[in-house]
Amino acid sequence: MAQAITRLFDTHNEALSAIRDLEAAGIDHARISLIANNADKWHDGDRRGDDNDTAEGAAKGATTGGLIGGAGGLLAGLGMLAIPGLGPVVAAGWLVSTAAGAIAGAVAGGAAGGVLGALKDAGHSDDDAQVYAEGVRRGGSLVSVKAQDSGEAARAEQILMTHGGVDAERRGQDYRQTGWARFDENAAPYDPTQIAAERDRYREPRSFQGAGSDSIDYGTDGRATGVGADLRPSGPTVRDL
Repeated sequence: MAQAITRLFDTHNEALSAIRDLEAAGIDHARISLIANNADKWHDGDRRGDDNDTAEGAAKGATTGGLIGGAGGLLAGLGMLAIPGLGPVVAAGWLVSTAAGAIAGAVAGGAAGGVLGALKDAGHSDDDAQVYAEGVRRGGSLVSVKAQDSGEAARAEQILMTHGGVDAERRGQDYRQTGWARFDENAAPYDPTQIAAERDRYREPRSFQGAGSDSIDYGTDGRATGVGADLRPSGPTVRDL
């Protein structure tokens, strides 16, 4: 049975690095998805930034074709959207495709509801979906893998952990300590200053990142070997589809 494995990254750099390693490990980009906050305009669709290897002109607006990864991999199909409650985002992949009907609709808030619905359709609980949406609103980047078997699920899990992703349970606990209850699509999106402050809250040394993905080998059984393979923070959210 396929599994949806999802993690929240505090920066788009971490998320993009994870996606590149997922593809390098043999995971088809059609089974990978990205929804990333773009309030700081790291992706503008018209140029290549230092940490944006996407093809020129890849961002094509809120259309399904502009959001789905093409022959150049997932990052060649990034598209830009403005979603109520989330603010400006860059997105691509199957998770966005699931929500495409709502995203393309004219009903206010439909896209935000579509993202929540897509997460729940992928097998995540309502609580987890709320946390993940809130995480994107606060400047995060969401990476989700629809693994086709246990070996692929294990490879994806290891890669997402290596790059410092955070599961919904852990981040939700942090949010609730400040009085947060659930994602509100009517709330004002975070601005770049607020996002920088939010990221500073979670900035900490991550020894498991120091090894780098080049030091880890992913076998056909999904087990990781090599330097850094035994450095495992708390696991990502894994749900049966």
